[in-house]
Amino acid sequence: MTTPDLIYDWNQNHPPGLKPPGPVLINDETLRDGLQSPSVRDPSIAEKIEILHLMEALGIDSLDLGLPGAGPRAVEAVTALAREIISNKLKIRANCAARTHENDIRPIAEIVQKTGLAIEAATFIGSSPIRRFTEGWTDDFLLQTTEKAVQYAVSLGLDVMYVTEDTSRCDPETVKKLYTTAIQYGARAICICDTAGHATPVGALALVRFVIEEVVKPSGEKIRVDWHGHSDRGLAIANSLAAIIGGANSVHGCAIGLGERVGNTQVDQMLVNLKLMNIAPWDQQDLTKLKQYCQGVSRATGVPIPANYPVVGDDAFRTATGVHAAAIIKAYRKNDVVLANSVYSGVPSHLFGLDQIIDVGPMSGKSNILWWLERRGIPATDEVVERIYQRAKQSNHTLSETEILQCVPAAAQKK
Repeated sequence: MTTPDLIYDWNQNHPPGLKPPGPVLINDETLRDGLQSPSVRDPSIAEKIEILHLMEALGIDSLDLGLPGAGPRAVEAVTALAREIISNKLKIRANCAARTHENDIRPIAEIVQKTGLAIEAATFIGSSPIRRFTEGWTDDFLLQTTEKAVQYAVSLGLDVMYVTEDTSRCDPETVKKLYTTAIQYGARAICICDTAGHATPVGALALVRFVIEEVVKPSGEKIRVDWHGHSDRGLAIANSLAAIIGGANSVHGCAIGLGERVGNTQVDQMLVNLKLMNIAPWDQQDLTKLKQYCQGVSRATGVPIPANYPVVGDDAFRTATGVHAAAIIKAYRKNDVVLANSVYSGVPSHLFGLDQIIDVGPMSGKSNILWWLERRGIPATDEVVERIYQRAKQSNHTLSETEILQCVPAAAQKK
């Protein structure tokens, strides 16, 4: 009997019509929306290029290179990234954010001409009633601005992704009018945005289905539907999965959930879930460099990864609890790594190039200590084990390697 045979997976009991269809595309916003976080450091161009290659290694489909309309610094970075993609023949596709304004769209076309890289223009405009009231925008203004921007981008030879900000708080009539207009004038991708992190999974599902049934299908065109979510209610991953079930083709996000306020959908967690849900193409994708990608972004932006962050956090596959450790050790004793990585974890660590870690602390049993010593080739005498055990029980934290070795005779450490 294999390890999968030992797990009854309720996740596979899909109610009728709710099975994720796939394949699913991933658009990485780390180097644009992610850098809008007030706590990040804008990485150097060299660091951005390193992150670009980590995205490529993971098989991420596309990335937002930046917003060149923001000024010379942004133009320089976007141009460098575009040239890197061309010179290294990377498979990852590119887009750039732009307001629905010629001054933002024109620099994208200029970079395309300079580098030879096809770059999709992700033209965005606010849509919700609350935004329209605040800005003093009329319905006619929104429609005319949409028409003019999309026509202009298409006239420059750009593919267009038309993005409505705050779609999850926008009325159905306006959603339908804006997307229909954008498609009519040449947009071949539309992006539904939960800009304020307002949506719940039910809302995300309903919104995507509405757009597909009321806009995409009636258009008669082949339209890519993207979902762009934020984490204000802690629902970004759940909403993205709901959007996929609703029919979205692509999900946007940022490494380690970077972004404004509490951040965007976590790209890394999205990849983990797509792989574990066996959704193409991620069911076959090598994701063993996922932690390297997250650590690279963390270093470049100065944003630390919390110890308890899923999969790539230091504690994700680490335990000092006696009962848990004992079960993991028993699985290892059966010479079954998959079993060891699954018995106390819903995420098998080996799929992401990682291992289970057993440490020693106040909640540990002696099996933790025996395993810890064995893994380091240190003789586990009764005296040494008892000394470590007593120190752990008297401690208020997981023991460090130094603290444990203080309980081991120097001669034994050299063996």
